[in-house]
Amino acid sequence: MNSMTNHKINQVTEQTLIVGIDIAKYKHYAVFTDERGRELEKAFPIKQTHEGFEQLYHAILDGMKAHGKTQILVGVEPTGHYWLNLAYFLADQGITLVVINPSHVKSAKELDDNLQTKNDKKDALTIARLMKDGRYSHPKLLRNQAAEIRAAYNLKESLLKERSVLKNKLHRWIDKYFPELFVVFRDFGAMMLAVLERAPLPVDLVNMTPDELADLCAEAGRMKQRRPKKASEVIQVAKQSRLSLSCVNIGSSRKRLKHLKANSKNEFPKQRIMNI
Repeated sequence: MNSMTNHKINQVTEQTLIVGIDIAKYKHYAVFTDERGRELEKAFPIKQTHEGFEQLYHAILDGMKAHGKTQILVGVEPTGHYWLNLAYFLADQGITLVVINPSHVKSAKELDDNLQTKNDKKDALTIARLMKDGRYSHPKLLRNQAAEIRAAYNLKESLLKERSVLKNKLHRWIDKYFPELFVVFRDFGAMMLAVLERAPLPVDLVNMTPDELADLCAEAGRMKQRRPKKASEVIQVAKQSRLSLSCVNIGSSRKRLKHLKANSKNEFPKQRIMNI
């Protein structure tokens, strides 16, 4: 056992009231134990509201007084983001909150009763007993500018992931209905998106002139310059496409692309994401 674990165990003394909390979306469950893991009070519910947090705070104070404790250690199994509001509330009250690895909770729970079923009250007790053995860590609660930076970073990563998923979906659509389009375009630039917006299928392009398509793309893609040469290449590959004269399920293909284009207006271009 390393020195850090020993230090955590030493933090739990006879004067420590251990509070294990099982986190959920709307209602948490808390239980009080002593330094040996003996249950001092049965698990009770806590609403995910400021009023519920205030009730927990007063219950902790009453529990410390009733059981002769002078120190408090609160632990949770971090479930999504639902534990953060409680963590910030307790920090404002000067109460230390620690987190327990979910895999440790699962393993310890199975050792107790050999069951994998979810039970909020039982999980709260399991969390409290893991805390007495030093199996916890201290979370870093960010505030002010640091919290804003973290939130912006997470948002950027989420948008990039969504953008990648959308690009893959558009790739699959093009591979199915107009695979030759990638002969002309390497990636989703303004003109390619304009083609997908106004004339996505080969049957839409075969009777157009380069100037007509260039004007169409310049308007739809808000392009500064017309590109008739590139438009001519698009029309040429459309005429050579295996789908130039007919298209299977043309109605459903247009509906599917319409849905993807609606999302693409939010996800493209790159600059919107990079500015976050």
